[in-house]
Amino acid sequence: MEIRICENSQKLGESAAKHVAESLRKAIAEKGFARIVLSTGASQFDTISALVKEDVAWEKVEMFHLDEYVGLPITHKASFRKYLQERFVDKVGKLKSVNFVDGTKEGIATLTKELRKSPVDIGLIGIGENGHIAFNDPPADFDTKEAYIIVNLDDNCKKQQMGEGWFPTIDDVPKGAVSMTVYQIMECKEIVSCVPYAVKASAIEKTLTSKEVTNLVPATKLREHPNCTIYVDMDSAKNVIKF
Repeated sequence: MEIRICENSQKLGESAAKHVAESLRKAIAEKGFARIVLSTGASQFDTISALVKEDVAWEKVEMFHLDEYVGLPITHKASFRKYLQERFVDKVGKLKSVNFVDGTKEGIATLTKELRKSPVDIGLIGIGENGHIAFNDPPADFDTKEAYIIVNLDDNCKKQQMGEGWFPTIDDVPKGAVSMTVYQIMECKEIVSCVPYAVKASAIEKTLTSKEVTNLVPATKLREHPNCTIYVDMDSAKNVIKF
């Protein structure tokens, strides 16, 4: 695991976007196409904003979606499908394919089939305030080999979603979500994790300093990945790095 420290979220996003774009261009040069998994949330705003400006042959890129709330319509401002459609898909133009999570069993089966046709070249995987990756809240299921599972969201996760302004109250946050599993995330050939802001400082501290890889801090699993880079800013790294 490599840790890269940036001055702030904007610089983090720009640096991570260049990294991701280079990996996509390399994959396209090697095999004619690239596959990417995208995460969402407020912490990814600057990265996605910078990524869509990069020089990538987007028509050769297959995009996969990390997670989505159960039962939330795409018109809701918190919908991650809406998030990616507006912030990524509409900005880059024609992609080779767009694969969203729709929350139904049939949709999960179809998405799994498409996802597993070929390895994912790079996954943009955020880390939540409670240490989750995707919506795999603690204690996360490290054992399942499914690609996507339906999970129940814990209160800390719900508080984060409310705190980011997606929902007016914690009771308005859906109780469940469809999430890419920890196993499937780890199957990405490369992982880039963008984790800015002071609210993520505790999660970064636990991810990097926990004595063992544990499902109580799901992001610690990233330490076992052979090609993972975590981007932090001075706020999110404040508990582990002295400036």
